[in-house]
Amino acid sequence: MKYLHLIWASLFRSRTRTLLTLLSVFVAFFLFGMLDSVRVAFNSGGDVTGANRMVVASRLSITQMLPYRLDPQIASIPGVRKSSYAAWFGGIYQDPKNFFPNFSVGPGYLDLYPEFKLSPAQRKAWDADRQGAIVGEALAKKFGWKVGDTIPMQATIFPTKGSNDWSFKLDGIFRIDDVKRKGQEQVMFFHWNYFDEANDYVKGRVGWYIVQVENAGVSNRVAKSIDALSANSDHETKTQTEEAFNQSFAKQIGDIGLIVTAIMGAVFFTLLLLTGNTMAQAVRERIPELAVLKTIGFQDRTVLALVLFESILLVAIGAILGLLFAPAAMQVVSRGSGGFIALPDRLPPESWTMGLVLMLLFGVLAGLLPALRAMRLNIVDALAGR
Repeated sequence: MKYLHLIWASLFRSRTRTLLTLLSVFVAFFLFGMLDSVRVAFNSGGDVTGANRMVVASRLSITQMLPYRLDPQIASIPGVRKSSYAAWFGGIYQDPKNFFPNFSVGPGYLDLYPEFKLSPAQRKAWDADRQGAIVGEALAKKFGWKVGDTIPMQATIFPTKGSNDWSFKLDGIFRIDDVKRKGQEQVMFFHWNYFDEANDYVKGRVGWYIVQVENAGVSNRVAKSIDALSANSDHETKTQTEEAFNQSFAKQIGDIGLIVTAIMGAVFFTLLLLTGNTMAQAVRERIPELAVLKTIGFQDRTVLALVLFESILLVAIGAILGLLFAPAAMQVVSRGSGGFIALPDRLPPESWTMGLVLMLLFGVLAGLLPALRAMRLNIVDALAGR
C-alpha cells in the first residue's frame, strides 16, 4: 500500500497515547484468547465418534444415579472391551475448605486409567482392603499423608449408621506423569462395594459407568447400544466423551459460555469507547494537516480510507500480539495450577477466526466517525481554524 508510511506516521504522531491504547487492545484480546478458548472447550466434546473411553451418565442430570444392574448389560455389548463404574461421595476432610473430589469406584476402575500409576504391591493391598482408599501424590503431599494412615471423612450426602463419620485406610498413592494432568492427583478413590454396604440410603446405585471400546471406530455404535438399554425408562442414559462429562460437572455452577461472553462483552464495549476516543482525538489534532492533503489533491474517499486504515492498524497490532501471547499464558496457568485447571496448549481455530473478525469490526467502528468527519472536512474552514 503506497500510503502505508503516511498511515504509520499518523498513528505514532503521539507515541504515548498510541502505546497506551495498544496496551489496552493487547490486554483485551489477550483475555479474549484465554476466555474464548475456555468457551470453545466447554461447548465441544459431545460427539463420541472416535472416542475410545466414554462415560455413561443419566440423561436427566449428573446427580441422578443409575442402577447397578446395568453393569453386566453394558459389559456384554459387542465392542466393549472393559467397563466399570463410580459414584460421587462428596466427603470433607477436617474442614470444608479442605474439599477435594472423592469417589467410590468399582472393580477394575484403575485398569481403565493406565495413566494412574500405582505400584503392584499397593494395588494388591487396596484390592484386598474393604475400607481401603488410594489418593493422588499431590493430595498426599498436601495433607502429609502416608501409606497406612487412617483418613477420617465427614459425609455431606451419604451418612453411615446414622452418622456422618466415615474412615478409610490409605493403602496406596498413585501418580500421573503428564504434567498437564497433575490436577487429577487431587483425588481420592475407595471401593464402591464398601460404599454400597455402609451408606444408609442408596443401595444398588452408581453415579456413572466408564466404558472402554475395542477401537475408536465402534464408539458411536456402542454409545447408541448402551443408551438403548435404558430407553423409555426412569433412568435413561446419555453416553458421552469424558471431556463432555467433565464439562457437565463444571456447568453446574452456571452457563460457562454465557459468563465468558458477558465478561468479554463488557471488556470490548470499554475498548470500543477507548479506541474511538483515541481516533477522534487524533483526527481533531490533525485537521489542518488533513486540509492540506485535500488541498494538494487527495480525494475525500482517500482521506476516509487513510483514517479507517489507521484505526484498523491500531487495533490489529494490539489484537494480534494479544492472541499470540495468550497460549503461552494458558500453559503457565495450567502448569501453575498443577494441572487442575487444564487449558488448551494453543488457541482453537474458532477463537482465531472470532478474534480476527472482532479486530476488523472494532477497527472499523472505532475509526468510522472520525473518518467521516475527515472526509467531510471543508478546506477553507479547516485552514482558517473554524
